[in-house]
Amino acid sequence: MQIEANGLSKRYLREWIFRDLTHTFRPGSATAILGPNGSGKSTLLNTLSGQLLPSQGTLTYTWQGQPVAVDDVPRLLAYCAPYLEVVEELTLTELLHFHTRFKPLRPGLTPQKLIELMYLENSRHKLVRDFSSGMKQRLKLGLALYADAPLLLLDEPTTNLDRAGVAWYLEHARATIAGRTVLVSSNVPEEYEFCSEHLSVTDFGAKAAR
Repeated sequence: MQIEANGLSKRYLREWIFRDLTHTFRPGSATAILGPNGSGKSTLLNTLSGQLLPSQGTLTYTWQGQPVAVDDVPRLLAYCAPYLEVVEELTLTELLHFHTRFKPLRPGLTPQKLIELMYLENSRHKLVRDFSSGMKQRLKLGLALYADAPLLLLDEPTTNLDRAGVAWYLEHARATIAGRTVLVSSNVPEEYEFCSEHLSVTDFGAKAAR
């Protein structure tokens, strides 16, 4: 999916989070959204995904040569963030069957195979609420990375992961980004080492605006 931002700006009350951002995110690109904590990285991701309306400026979405309405973006989007929750009252197997009814997996991939890719075979019948924080993050990442969606947004993707979990994330991120439009919000270089493009939120802060 291609996203064209033109003069994109967002503010809360009187405070501008970012202003006058003009950029084209193209299919097959991986872009790191950079900035210190509290700089507006997550707000920018949520605005680009259509979950937040911009205060100024426009967003244009295109997929396979056709325009996409903002209301249709969610079906083409896979999103992983620490603040997004999964249904913890279900077992892992139940959750995957429920989730994939609305967000299908990549062609040829089954819920059972995804469980194996996430190294969660021994927890397939375990309630998600009993997972460790690292297991929950690996689950959320797996659902996003292996969704059949051309737009992939990752916000602080290694939160709660140990060293083995970080290595797992990097391996599977590299394996699933080809042909997608990927945005990674982070201030940890290891999380976005595969991104060829960098965009700093602070370059579009209130002080930079005219």
